[in-house]
Amino acid sequence: MELFVEVFAKLGNGFIIALLLFVLTLILAIPLGLVMCFCTMSKFKPLSLFSKLIVWVLRGTPLMLQVFAIFYLPGLLKLFVWPQMNTGWAWFDSTFSTRFIAALAAFAINYAAYFSEIYRGGIESIPKGQYEAGQVLGLTKKQVFFKIVLLQVIKRIIPPMSNEIITLIKDTALANTIAVYELIFEAKEFMTVDGLIWPIFAAGGFYLIFVGLLTLLFGRLEKKLDYFKA
Repeated sequence: MELFVEVFAKLGNGFIIALLLFVLTLILAIPLGLVMCFCTMSKFKPLSLFSKLIVWVLRGTPLMLQVFAIFYLPGLLKLFVWPQMNTGWAWFDSTFSTRFIAALAAFAINYAAYFSEIYRGGIESIPKGQYEAGQVLGLTKKQVFFKIVLLQVIKRIIPPMSNEIITLIKDTALANTIAVYELIFEAKEFMTVDGLIWPIFAAGGFYLIFVGLLTLLFGRLEKKLDYFKA
């Protein structure tokens, strides 16, 4: 019984770290994705091409590789390229907080790239007649976007956004590769030290329950926006 309580206490602490990483990633990635979307759709070609290149790289390489890159590259630069660099941004033998920040940076940038493409698809799916109708009513381009287009875009992007957000909570497990003490890291510790396999499956239960709650939340949100149906 004591072992059971100890396992679930550790898994609970790991889930709190995973949940914190999840929430902070969304807070950073949702607005950053919108900025990247506007850059990609910009009529200024150098900015548009640069943004498309960044999105292509982020979407085309594994998230785990990006976590490693952000965690290790500053230290490698300090050791081999610029030894006199004294930024404090060397992650080797780092504390938990710096490992967490490195994981957060990788997750936020990666998911911003995915969100930007979802935003772009949503914005481009709105018929041009919507913009023209708004201008006929005397609205500025800004007013047309925020009062007419944006809510329709939100309605259309909820399904793909919900898929990405659900994937994100599971992807937080990748943070254990740089020793962030999230849910899977804690479960693996019991497997390594005590030879227990069942905590890994118990960790899966945490994800399953949380994903179920997210699914219900997004389902209700879609119903609230049903008034946009034709």
